[in-house]
Amino acid sequence: MWVSAFINPSGTPAQLRQAWHDGKYDVVVSPPLLGELADVLSRPRITKRYPINVADVEELLDLLTQRGIFVSPTGAVKECRDPDDDLILETAILGKAQYAVTRDEDLINRLKTHDIVVLSVQQFKEKLDKDEL
Repeated sequence: MWVSAFINPSGTPAQLRQAWHDGKYDVVVSPPLLGELADVLSRPRITKRYPINVADVEELLDLLTQRGIFVSPTGAVKECRDPDDDLILETAILGKAQYAVTRDEDLINRLKTHDIVVLSVQQFKEKLDKDEL
């Protein structure tokens, strides 16, 4: 969602980013997830194609660090085929996330086993708009 918000500044992910910025919901973050976000947003195939401002990326990472529910996964969770997904899952579990926004099928199945509701970006926005979060 965060990457999509940079790629399409007027799309639903950008609206959700603004809603988070406005304090309408909380986000669980961890060092590995922040590192992955920074990495993706600095990849040449992304930066050459989209006008992503480095200062805006740094501001988002700083805000996520300051305002996010910060957890430190240990790597103890080994439930997914992809080790990166295990870090996302462990972050969500440690942060007691109620919702997760993802399209990754393997991760969706694992999140559900931990009673974390998985929504699409649009479904999350609809819940937010209805004050159901």
